[in-house]
Amino acid sequence: MNAVDATGEPNVLERNIEALLNREALRHRQRTRQQRVAAAVTRFTGSLSFVYIHLAVVAFWIAVNSGITPLQKFDPTFVLLATIASVEAIFLTSFVLITQNRMQEDADRRADLDLQISLLTEHELTRLIQIVSRLAEHAGLDMANEPELQEIKRDIAPERVLDAIEQKKREQEAD
Repeated sequence: MNAVDATGEPNVLERNIEALLNREALRHRQRTRQQRVAAAVTRFTGSLSFVYIHLAVVAFWIAVNSGITPLQKFDPTFVLLATIASVEAIFLTSFVLITQNRMQEDADRRADLDLQISLLTEHELTRLIQIVSRLAEHAGLDMANEPELQEIKRDIAPERVLDAIEQKKREQEAD
């Protein structure tokens, strides 16, 4: 459904937001079972509920095995607690890394989209500047005194921009 403004015209902002949300919902539905599990584990382990549960379990473990409670000690040297905590840390780190990799893929996809939109915008603006310049010439306006105008009227090749960026980075790394 295309959103419209008060005049009945399509609302570009609403349409774009709707398209982005629809795309995100589609990507969410297409996630594999493993990705959903990793996201759920990471979401839970990154919550205060997880911290409170761990705090309670560790406090109980220490209280029992320190002899503070009348319960029988089951890990008086705390070796089992340390082992469980180490194994848990290994798995949690893996889940966090899996989630970070997915987030990086999402960020890369957004960056590619941003680059494509920027390049399209650059091309469209260059064409508009060329048209406006022709209109100004036709109207008899003197635009020759605008030194930047000739530069911005030229279409920029994305390859040249990327090559220039890479060259600058190499020069900075060499310094």
